[in-house]
Amino acid sequence: MKQEKIDWKKILLCLGCGGLIGAVNGFFGGGGGMICVPLLMLLGLDEKKSHATAILVMLPISIASAIIYYSHGFLDFNVAIFVSIGAIIGSLLGAFFLKKISSKALSYVFSVIMIIAGIKMII
Repeated sequence: MKQEKIDWKKILLCLGCGGLIGAVNGFFGGGGGMICVPLLMLLGLDEKKSHATAILVMLPISIASAIIYYSHGFLDFNVAIFVSIGAIIGSLLGAFFLKKISSKALSYVFSVIMIIAGIKMII
C-alpha cells in the first residue's frame, strides 16, 4: 500500500482558520459560522460542503464558549432552552433545504444575509 503524504501546509492553514473562527465565536458569542463558510471555501470546499462542515465545526466551539459564559454568569437557561428548541427545528429545515437549493442560489442567499447582518451591526 502506498502511504499518502501529509499536507502540513493545509493542516496548518486549517488550524489557523479554526483558531480564527473559534476566537470570533468566543469573543462575540457567535458569528464564527459567518466567517467559517468563506474560510472553508478558501480551503477548497464547495459551497454546500462549506455550509455543512461549518455546522460541525461550530458545535464544539459553541459548547466551549457556552461553558465559559456559564462560568461567568452570562448564560440565561430560561431563554436558551426555548431558543435551542427553535434552533433545532430551524436547523433541520435548513439542512433539508440545503439539499434542494442550487449552490449559486445558496451563495446569493448567504451573501445577502451577511450584508444585512453587517448593516444591522453598524446601525
